[in-house]
Amino acid sequence: MTQARILSGHEVAEAVYKELKEKLASLSFVPSLRVIRLGEDPASVSYVRLKDRRARELGLRSQVEVYPEDFPEEALLERLEALNRDEDVDGILVQLPLPRHIRAERVLEAISPLKDVDGFHPVNVGRLWSGGEGLFPCTPLGVIRLLRHYGVELRGKEVVVIGRSNIVGKPLAALLLREDATPTLAHSKTENLPEVTRRAQVLVVAAGRPHLVRKAWVRPGAVVVDVGVNRVEGRLLGDVHPEVAEVAGALTPVPGGVGPMTVAMLMANTVKAALLRRHGAPR
Repeated sequence: MTQARILSGHEVAEAVYKELKEKLASLSFVPSLRVIRLGEDPASVSYVRLKDRRARELGLRSQVEVYPEDFPEEALLERLEALNRDEDVDGILVQLPLPRHIRAERVLEAISPLKDVDGFHPVNVGRLWSGGEGLFPCTPLGVIRLLRHYGVELRGKEVVVIGRSNIVGKPLAALLLREDATPTLAHSKTENLPEVTRRAQVLVVAAGRPHLVRKAWVRPGAVVVDVGVNRVEGRLLGDVHPEVAEVAGALTPVPGGVGPMTVAMLMANTVKAALLRRHGAPR
């Protein structure tokens, strides 16, 4: 029997959108988002369409630029430099993954830190870890906001994160430290992984392996956040097996958990970027 409380990302995302609409109504300008997509990868097309639609529904000025898959790297860098200089553009996002001939690291570093709404620029990464102000990755921000919405106390808690990517695991660890949690970053090379995860009062799984975590891995009553989105035979599966609901105190669903929060925090980052650029501090 399912016992875990379901932590709905849709519910929290709607709360974020409500706050953003109130904030936007108080501004004398409309923030703008520019999204760049290369090629016609179906997943990228779908994600970009969703982001653009959400931005427009919120009242932001959103524009998508689509280029062919063989678009030269230098041409992309020139376009980014033009957008960096464009005072009418507040946020820039280049949809990942990029074609193989383009170096993602070089592209991400070419985006102005003040317009880097994905939060991947080294300057923003440094500000995150140093405790400064900046634009930080959307999925980790979404995890923190979701837990805060449901009253999950992080201060002093042992939090285990499975996954050490630059997109989720590492920035989430930095955000957890800001919340006075005690994070452990586990990964594929971690010895006795189930023993490590059973210590966690909060367990975040971002491993990219469908149904990796079973109920024997989970401390009874723990809060479990499933960041995984894996397409298996046409179905979306998380990194956490459904049986975990029998022992966890709370659990995010897949889909409908962290996914909606990622998009919501992208919108929040766009508004924050506009304010940072104009006022030097978030409002």
